[in-house]
Amino acid sequence: MSLPGPMTEHASPRLIDSFQQHYPALLQFLVGRLKDTEQAADVAQETYLRLVAMGEPDEAIIEPRAFIFRIASNLAIDLLRKEERHSKRRAPGELACEETDRRLCAETIHLARERLDQLDQALSELPPNYAQALMLSRLDGLTYAEIGNRLGVSESMVAKYIGQALRHCRNSLKSLERQP
Repeated sequence: MSLPGPMTEHASPRLIDSFQQHYPALLQFLVGRLKDTEQAADVAQETYLRLVAMGEPDEAIIEPRAFIFRIASNLAIDLLRKEERHSKRRAPGELACEETDRRLCAETIHLARERLDQLDQALSELPPNYAQALMLSRLDGLTYAEIGNRLGVSESMVAKYIGQALRHCRNSLKSLERQP
């Protein structure tokens, strides 16, 4: 996975290298936790985005692998809690039992890596303000007003940046799905 462009110029090479090295194990760990390959791949992508957004970390991170797995674990827990809250709001008859394959095959890992590479490429293609607005919104949880203050633009411009960034990433991922 290459890390070109403005999104990764401050990312810790040590953490990114560790993420890439341990990606298959991380994905398998997340599938075990979430019991869903797609959700596991999404959480792995979110973990990667968090690492990129961190910039150069404090040297206090002695075990990058453990640090990465902790971030992924916390994100998985957040997702499970969110799903639990959502399922409690649904009528009991709506819950469907679905059998999922708990074994993670090499093809699934390959497809997840392709999606991650495609997302990384899409983020690197964005203008800096678009990418930064998206990261501040999705990773840091800032409001449009807070992002606008940081970037020196209006809230409506922030909305435009984020909308176009999301559209670009979604279209990029859709183009990957259309490939044979």
